[in-house]
Amino acid sequence: MQKRLAYLGIASLFLLAANASCLAQSGADLYQSKCQMCHAPDGSGNTPAGKAMKARPFNSPDVMKQSDADLTAVIKKGKNKMPAFEGKLTDAQIASLIEHIHTLQK
Repeated sequence: MQKRLAYLGIASLFLLAANASCLAQSGADLYQSKCQMCHAPDGSGNTPAGKAMKARPFNSPDVMKQSDADLTAVIKKGKNKMPAFEGKLTDAQIASLIEHIHTLQK
C-alpha cells in the first residue's frame, strides 16, 4: 500500500511539473502576443500602432540606457499610451520578456 501511494505521489508531481512547463511562455512568445503589434517584430516600433503611439525603438540611446528595473517598471505600470501589465504578467514573465527585448537591442 505504501509503495502504491509513493508511486501515485511521484506520478502526481510529474504531472504537475509537466503542466507548469506547458503553461510557461518564452520571452519571445510573450513579446509576440503582447508587444509586437506596437513595437514590431524587430523592436523598431515601425508599425501603424507603434507610429501612432510614438513607440521608441529598443535600440535608441534613451531605451538602451534603461536598467532592467526601469524596463520592469514601464512594463508593469505602462508609459504614455502603453498599457500596464501589472497583474497580467508575472514577475518571471516580465523578466523573460526583458531578456528577449535585450536580444532585439543588438
